Amino acid sequence: MSQSPDPNDAPGHGGREGTASPPPSFDAQILALLPQLRRYSRSLTRSDTESEDLLQDCVEKALTHRSQWQGANIRAWAYKIMTNLHLNARRAIARRPSVGIEEAETVAASALPSDPLARNRLVQALETLPKEARAVLMLVAVEGHSYQEVADMLAMPVGTVMSRLSRARQMLRQKLQEENVIHLRSPR
Repeated sequence: MSQSPDPNDAPGHGGREGTASPPPSFDAQILALLPQLRRYSRSLTRSDTESEDLLQDCVEKALTHRSQWQGANIRAWAYKIMTNLHLNARRAIARRPSVGIEEAETVAASALPSDPLARNRLVQALETLPKEARAVLMLVAVEGHSYQEVADMLAMPVGTVMSRLSRARQMLRQKLQEENVIHLRSPR
């Protein structure tokens, strides 16, 4: 049954004023959906802590993007937001698999350089790089992001990311080679 724009014109109201209540506000509708959204987030994540995070992210996104709601079915719109947030999180985890703390005990730690000064030289060499080159190098080489992800993060073309990465590696290599001076003792 469709609702008339003016509640006083609807059948059965007889033109009396004050009998129809105004539609609930956007915030009130979202608030009323919280128990359903909480159950849905729990069913998606199967974890209390993750479900609360997902619920909070969903409500935050719904409130900040309220202008995108078309006014049709707020419940379906909120469920779609939550589903998309959950799927995006799962994709991110799949791209960067991690090991739980219990399983991490059996993972061998990476060996520290045998030269105690090697780390300091590397840090100093990284600090000499221009900040744009250092950012690209750290995001790709250390954090493991793809060229496209770095391009999106830094709002630049992929080709620029690739050229800055190449220059950063070259500059780092050159700086480390300059400092890699081996002093030989003279024979006795």
